[in-house]
Amino acid sequence: MKITLITVCYNSESTIQDTLESVLKQTYKNYEYLIIDGKSKDNTLKIVKSYEDKFNKRLKYISEPDEGLYDAMNKGIKMATGDIIGIINSDDVLASYDVLETIVKTFQKSKCDATYSKLEIKDENLDKVIRVFDPKKGNYKFGWYPPHPTLYVKTEVYKKHGLYNQKFRIAADYDFMLRVMKDQSLKIQYINKVLVYMRSGGLSTNGFKGYYKSLKESYTVLKVNKIKLPFFVNGLRAINIFLQALKAKTKNNKSRK
Repeated sequence: MKITLITVCYNSESTIQDTLESVLKQTYKNYEYLIIDGKSKDNTLKIVKSYEDKFNKRLKYISEPDEGLYDAMNKGIKMATGDIIGIINSDDVLASYDVLETIVKTFQKSKCDATYSKLEIKDENLDKVIRVFDPKKGNYKFGWYPPHPTLYVKTEVYKKHGLYNQKFRIAADYDFMLRVMKDQSLKIQYINKVLVYMRSGGLSTNGFKGYYKSLKESYTVLKVNKIKLPFFVNGLRAINIFLQALKAKTKNNKSRK
């Protein structure tokens, strides 16, 4: 199975090399890597170009103005030629060298339509764990959802359920995942491993203000997707985020002793 990996970036010179390296070192080689750059003004594109030969024709990139994060993601999805599509942010890294291999084996063994896994949100240096996102299994009607950076879906799923809704600036990924989770004909498989390290500081993880904006837009997403008691469901999501952060803080404190 061929995987299409998509990285959206804009002025990401301080982090994108880590992302590129984590993809380059994957043991599974049947993939294409699409970089969708929003016409960066720093050295992002220069760094990307320096890796072009290392990827042995697996790396393709475009650099042009876009209408935001989800517009750029949609561009990548439209360009994809793989059987499976995954998105890795320009400040995130694949947690080990066998991530893609693990994902493909899961698709093949379980005959699923999508996979997701554990995720760790770390500090800027990827040293300290700020929050552990272990989704396991749950019910979307009660605020459960998989971490988007770990979500890999068959290309047909995008064809069936559409692209990211650009009306949402922060929670379009949640909207897409709800559309997928509501489809009872799809099999979604959990992988009990940390597959992605995510840097804190993105649109939805940038402190209290970021969480507030994310939850506010998520409430609208819930209403659009006709989820009952959206205020209650959104509250459960907020509680889960708080508990994840508390668990990570407790773990860090114990490790210092």
